[in-house]
Amino acid sequence: MIEKIEKVLLKESEIQKKVKELGEKISEDYKDTLPHLICILKGASIFHSDLIRNISIPLTIDYLSVSSYGDKTESTGRVHLVKDLDNPIKDRDVIIVEDIIDTGYTIEYLLNLFKLRKPRSIKLCALLSKPSRRRVPVKIDYLGFEIPDAFVIGYGLDFDERYRNSPDISILRLIEE
Repeated sequence: MIEKIEKVLLKESEIQKKVKELGEKISEDYKDTLPHLICILKGASIFHSDLIRNISIPLTIDYLSVSSYGDKTESTGRVHLVKDLDNPIKDRDVIIVEDIIDTGYTIEYLLNLFKLRKPRSIKLCALLSKPSRRRVPVKIDYLGFEIPDAFVIGYGLDFDERYRNSPDISILRLIEE
């Protein structure tokens, strides 16, 4: 299998501009409360870090890890909890920070899990969305970009744990040898 970066979809400057806008919007919407931003590891780690630096109000953070891709380029549809939250979310204003919403299975799983824990509110912030791949409906409250149905890497997104450190988001194509 040959991996080929087909093209840059989003440049670092475009991403940073959008992250700043999202941070400002969240700051405005939560100015009278203390939002709790939950980073979905590992893919959203860079986005989450940049986003919280662009939020001008007090906030708290936590991390959760789930897996649905493994070493594949498509979701398996089965979500596995790898690392749970460190802190309770009961009566908290929660914002889930996700790198990409694809089929919607992972977010559906997380929303169902979190609702059982009785937060005051739950909103979703996603850098990327692929609406053409959606299998379950998902309401994204804070969205960076809609993208086409292509496998993307960079800015935290990976293929087999590689490419996360690229500052741009690019389309990766796998070619059979």
